[in-house]
Amino acid sequence: MSFTTADLFDEYGPELTTCETQFRSYGARARFAGPLATVRCREDNALVKKVLATPGAGRVLVVDGGGSLRAALMGDMIAGSAVAHGWAGVVINGAVRDVVALRALDLGIRALGSNPRKSAKDGVGEVDVPVVFGGAEFRPGAWLYADEDGIVVAARSLLPADD
Repeated sequence: MSFTTADLFDEYGPELTTCETQFRSYGARARFAGPLATVRCREDNALVKKVLATPGAGRVLVVDGGGSLRAALMGDMIAGSAVAHGWAGVVINGAVRDVVALRALDLGIRALGSNPRKSAKDGVGEVDVPVVFGGAEFRPGAWLYADEDGIVVAARSLLPADD
């Protein structure tokens, strides 16, 4: 994938929103992009697991976990399912676990931090709703671009290869 978020911002700045949250990178893919899907949940990863077990088709799942680091919303099993189903990446406003295993997976993964604690499995939350954190709004169908410099969101695809 040949883009940098800095170059995208230089060319498309007025069309982009940058996410101010400083995420850590956990997956093997340092750079990833794709149309967005979203989950809003807090300390309950049942919906994350369910969504990432569906065909990803190069999409990026944005999970608004409310910034909680109390319990992990994704570990190696769920991330492995995401890879198997063709997801490009996952951005979690919350925690992950199994970080050594995550680093080996061909998946872009950004999260606030890690915690070995499992989350609840009750299915509480919402799927495909707009979520807001870090000064950015993540709407299902919008495009997310992530690299070592950060995350930008656009209402449309910006690269010819995105089509």
